[in-house]
Amino acid sequence: MPDTVASVLDRRRSGLSSASWLNKVPAITATFWVIKILSTTIGETFADYLAVQVGLGTAVTDGAMMTLLAIALVAQLRARRLIPWLYWLTVVLVSIVGTQITDFFTDTLGVSLYVSTAVFTVVLAVVFTVWWRQERTLAITAIDTPRRERYYWGAILTTFALGTAGGDLATEALSLGFRNGALIFGGIILAVWAARRLGLNGVLAFWIAYVLTRPLGASLGDLLTQDRSFGGLGLGASLTSLVFLAVIVVLVAREQVNATRHGIRAKGETPAVSPRRDYAWAAAGAVAVVAAAVALAPAPAPAVAAPAATTGKGTAAHVNPLEADPSSPIGDLRPFAVIVDDVTAKAKTGDLSAATARIKDLEVAWDNGEAAMKPASPDDWHTMDSAIDGALTALRANSPTKAASLSALTSLQSTIATLEKKQ
Repeated sequence: MPDTVASVLDRRRSGLSSASWLNKVPAITATFWVIKILSTTIGETFADYLAVQVGLGTAVTDGAMMTLLAIALVAQLRARRLIPWLYWLTVVLVSIVGTQITDFFTDTLGVSLYVSTAVFTVVLAVVFTVWWRQERTLAITAIDTPRRERYYWGAILTTFALGTAGGDLATEALSLGFRNGALIFGGIILAVWAARRLGLNGVLAFWIAYVLTRPLGASLGDLLTQDRSFGGLGLGASLTSLVFLAVIVVLVAREQVNATRHGIRAKGETPAVSPRRDYAWAAAGAVAVVAAAVALAPAPAPAVAAPAATTGKGTAAHVNPLEADPSSPIGDLRPFAVIVDDVTAKAKTGDLSAATARIKDLEVAWDNGEAAMKPASPDDWHTMDSAIDGALTALRANSPTKAASLSALTSLQSTIATLEKKQ
């Protein structure tokens, strides 16, 4: 049936006729890549902040993030044009959930990082194959139909899962660490950029870089959040998230203003903002992050020798070997052992509320050291992590008991002693 005059006029007013459906992804500019890397980092640090510092736990955080992603993704797919703030909110949430998917396979199911990396690579290849067969294009400058957009977000989610698995494989299983990881992944991305300048296919270059920005962002996040004793700057997850969020908000607000002022690009249309101005904004965002990190990073703490224990008469007593021996396959466990001893002492008196409050310090300290300690010996790290989880579960049970709590804490102390003896 022919369109009515009213319907034609309505489509023309909205600018959404089927022949000129507008591209629903941002222009691939320098600002795009800066926001992408920052979004990747804030996605991981914010999830850690909610799970550990806020105390929501992994299960609640995972459920909340998946629910928010579903809401944001539905809103994104239902929108008829690009809304920059909604697009980037969806990217942040995809970053979180993509990481959670990989962590679930690795930490909960015990799947090898080699296997998960291979599986997500195959899944991404399948997504691209089906996408190509149905659309005859993988171009990210032509996301202008509902089906293409569904393929696009399916690929985006898979790239985050693959980037997490591949990044963890490099920094943990291959023991590169987060500092070397940042240099290596940053260098590979620069190589891809140079190859693109020399003629590498633009679509291929985009998707390679998109995968690699995930481990790069995670490595940069670890560099900022990890304590100085582990080689980081010691900003912590909450402060790092706030700094990155502030820069993201400014850059996305600029994108939103440009979208409102200049309209949304149709398929293949070049960005409205000049490349020189875009590079300036991207550089300003990067400089702001570096400046904030330098200004807010805490000063290195002076080295303090482990105090000797004393008896009630004030004479020196035998020093607990857990606090005296600084070595283990995953690093210095003395700070963790001190907390565990303190928690155990409180539990022995029957004050489980105080013990539960104190073990929060262990959870935060352990989470803060993960990126540096885990690559040194992943198997030993998981052994310690499981023992800590056991103590947390016992103390945080609905009706915790003294016997169960002390049993879990004794097991944790035994695990620490075993790791100390392995070195």
